[in-house]
Amino acid sequence: MGKRVFLIVLDSVGIGEMPDSAEYGDEGSNTVHAAAQSKEFAMPNMESYGLFDLEGIRDLKKGNASAKGAVMRMAEASKGKDTTIGHWEIAGIESSEPLPTFPDGFPEELIHAFEERTGRKVICNKPYSGTEVIKDYGKESVETGALIVYTSADSVFQIAAHEDIVPIEELYRYCEIARELCTGPYGVGRIIARPFEGEYPYKRTSRRHDYSLVPPKKTMLNYLSEQGREVLAVGKINDIFAGSGITKSVRTANNAEGIERTLEWMDLDFEGLCFTNLVDFDMVYGHRNDVEGYAKALTYFDSRLPELVQKLREDDLLLITADHGCDPSTPSTDHSREHVAVVAIGPAVRAGVNLGTRTSFADTGATILEYFDVQGDIAGTSYLKEILKG
Repeated sequence: MGKRVFLIVLDSVGIGEMPDSAEYGDEGSNTVHAAAQSKEFAMPNMESYGLFDLEGIRDLKKGNASAKGAVMRMAEASKGKDTTIGHWEIAGIESSEPLPTFPDGFPEELIHAFEERTGRKVICNKPYSGTEVIKDYGKESVETGALIVYTSADSVFQIAAHEDIVPIEELYRYCEIARELCTGPYGVGRIIARPFEGEYPYKRTSRRHDYSLVPPKKTMLNYLSEQGREVLAVGKINDIFAGSGITKSVRTANNAEGIERTLEWMDLDFEGLCFTNLVDFDMVYGHRNDVEGYAKALTYFDSRLPELVQKLREDDLLLITADHGCDPSTPSTDHSREHVAVVAIGPAVRAGVNLGTRTSFADTGATILEYFDVQGDIAGTSYLKEILKG
């Protein structure tokens, strides 16, 4: 049997502010701590592997038992706090400049070019909550066939349309057009299809699709696949990396399906990486300031963790981390710049290891490459020898 790594990103599950969080408007943010204030919050399994031994969330620890896994807190080296930058850094790219954002909406010349290419009028064109925008602009969009284009504090160009008015494949084609147009100074990290359905006030569907920039250089995914290892992508991982370096992918509608697909792939014989993103924490709860829902989602993941651990083979590593924060208790509904955790689990992992705070998410990518004995020109310093037995 070959070596396998299962890397699971709990999207937006941050564990407390970074020294520069105030520069991003995120002073005091702590996503896990916010969720833990709900009576719905319970993570005994993650606690047993050491999560609450980390600075920023130590006060959430309930017992005194020694941890069964290895843990560390990761600072983000890149400038930014979005999904693309966070995942790219995990995979070995540290970004010295944030991706462009458009707090006043997109320039007229870009919108005009998009309207010309799609043959449809654009409405809204300003930062907006994804649920509120369809309440405020949905009727006009349905009545006129116009596309709702909006952004947020993140580097995104989002396109919303009712599936009865704009069939889903047509919406995806419009996103591909936007991806072609959004380059250079307009090079947002993601173009996002945001379909909705039903009667007013409407409901967003699960057929969201992201169109990301191609990473500017090779990531650990490229180096692994070029050396003959499998790189399996679950959820929006394939979208985030624009398919670069990925050998097989599957989309998912929610956290439950993401966990199920990961469990299925744990039954496969392969050598390489299975990279999973669980998006509900961010998309469904963080951006809606739903503390109780966020807490329930964390509790649900924790309840499924034993199933994942049970399927680990002798040479498997399970690494659980995050890409940024999205504190559901703050006035903002946007991402928050926070530290994230890494929890390492597996038969070969040394129990009770706490590596403190490290300076880059990219250390995880470097660790995975070392585990497979693959050389790669990526950022980060491996922590492999510090977490493995013997």
